[in-house]
Amino acid sequence: MHGFKTVLSALFGSVALLSFAGSAFALDPKTVVPIERAPGEVFSLGFKAYKRGEKLEAFEALRYAAEKGHAGARWKLGQMYAQGDGVPENDYEAFKIFEEIIAEDEDDTSSSPNAAYVASSVVALGDYMRTGIPGTPVSVDLPQARQLYFHAASIFGDPKAQFELGRMLLNGDGGRPNPRQAARWLKLSAEKGNTGAQALLGYLLFDGEKISLQAQPVRGLAMLTLALRHATEKDERWIRPLQEEVFSLASEGDRRTALAYAEEHQGTIAKN
Repeated sequence: MHGFKTVLSALFGSVALLSFAGSAFALDPKTVVPIERAPGEVFSLGFKAYKRGEKLEAFEALRYAAEKGHAGARWKLGQMYAQGDGVPENDYEAFKIFEEIIAEDEDDTSSSPNAAYVASSVVALGDYMRTGIPGTPVSVDLPQARQLYFHAASIFGDPKAQFELGRMLLNGDGGRPNPRQAARWLKLSAEKGNTGAQALLGYLLFDGEKISLQAQPVRGLAMLTLALRHATEKDERWIRPLQEEVFSLASEGDRRTALAYAEEHQGTIAKN
C-alpha cells in the first residue's frame, strides 16, 4: 500500500497520522483484559461482549487489541466513535483511527487479509472529507473525497464508494462532471445491492438523456420502485421524490409493467 500512503500523506497535509501511543487509546492500567492474551483472542472476546450489549467491556477489550495492532479492533472502535455507540460520539477520533488503519496496511489489494477494514476506512475518510468535521483540522475538500472514493471503488470494489463516486461524477462535485462514467459506477454498485445506486441509476435510465442512452422507462421506474421499498428511512427522504417524479411522467402501460416487474423481483436488483 506504499503508493496510497504517499497519496494519503499528500491528501491530508497537516492532519498528522497519529499513533495510538498517548492518544485517547492509551490503555487504562486498571483494565481487566489479561495482558498475556493474544490480540485476536481479545478482539473475539470484545466482539462477543459487544453483541451481548456489554459496551464498556467490549470497548476495553477492543481498545487493548487495537493497541496491539489488530485492524479489526481498530475498525470497530472507529465505528463506535463515529456512531456514538457505547462511547461519546467523536468523529475526529474516528477519523484518526480510520486514517491509521490505512497508513499501516502493507498490502493495498482486495485480497489483503485486512481488505474489508481498509476499504471501509477509506470510504469513511471520503465521507469525512465530503462533509468536514467542525472544530477540527478536517475541513470539506471534495476533490480529496472524490479521490478516496475512487480508490475504494477501483481497488476494493466497494459498493458504497462506487455509489458515492458515481454521485459525485454525476453532479460534478470535486471535479468535472462525467455522467457516462457516473452511470458505470452506479451500475457496478447497484449490482451489489446498493439501494442508493439502484435508485439513482433507475432515475438516469428512465429518460436516458443525461447519460446519452436510449430511454428505458420501464426499467428505470422498476429500479426506483424496488429501491424505495428497500430504502432506509434516511435514503427514503431523497429516493421517494425521484420515484414519484418518474411515476408521474410514465405512461399508464409503463407504470403497470414496471410495478409488475418490481413485484416479481422483490428483494433483487436489476442487473441487465
